[in-house]
Amino acid sequence: MFIQTEQTPNPATLKFLPGRTIVEQGQVEVLDADEAEQVSPLARRLFAVDGVRSVFITRDFVAVTKQAAADWYVLKPAVLGAMVEHFMSGEPAVVQAEAGASPAAHAPEDDETVTKIKELLDTRVRPAVANDGGDIVFHGFERGVVYLHMKGACAGCPSSVVTLKNGIENLLRYYVPDVVEVRAID
Repeated sequence: MFIQTEQTPNPATLKFLPGRTIVEQGQVEVLDADEAEQVSPLARRLFAVDGVRSVFITRDFVAVTKQAAADWYVLKPAVLGAMVEHFMSGEPAVVQAEAGASPAAHAPEDDETVTKIKELLDTRVRPAVANDGGDIVFHGFERGVVYLHMKGACAGCPSSVVTLKNGIENLLRYYVPDVVEVRAID
C-alpha cells in the first residue's frame, strides 16, 4: 500500500492521502486519545504514535498535526506505519463521522444571507481549504459577523488569519453586502 504525503501551509500538519475512500461521508476531527477511543479506530492507532497532537479524517485524506516538540523526520514513518497497519486490519476508519455542517446560529430574517454565505463557503472556500489539509465550517451569522470553525491543518495554522481576513472575509463581503467581518471560533 502506498500513501502519499503532502505538506500543508501549517508546518505542524501533514496531509496523508491513501488513495482510497476513508469515510463515505462527513468528517471527524479528533483532538485527543480519549476521544479517539470513542470515534475512530484509525485515530486511536495514530494517537499511539508519540508526538501526535490531533487527527482530522475526511473522505480522501487524513491530516495529522504533531506536537510542537516532535520532529516530522522521526514522526512521519511512524504515522505512515500506523496508517498502513490500520488499513490492512480491515477496521473502519471512524465509528461516527460529523456531517460537516455545524448547528448555525442566526436570526430568521438572515436566512437568505446565511444561504448565500454557506453556498460561497461550500463552492469556493472549502474545496480550496481541503487542498491544504483542512476545512472551514460555518458556525453562525450575527450582526454582520460570520463565525467559522477551522479544522485540520487550518486550526492553529500561522497563515490562517491571513486566509480568514484577506481571503474569506473579502470574498464574503464582496458577494454578500450584509457581511461586515469574519471571525474564527474554537
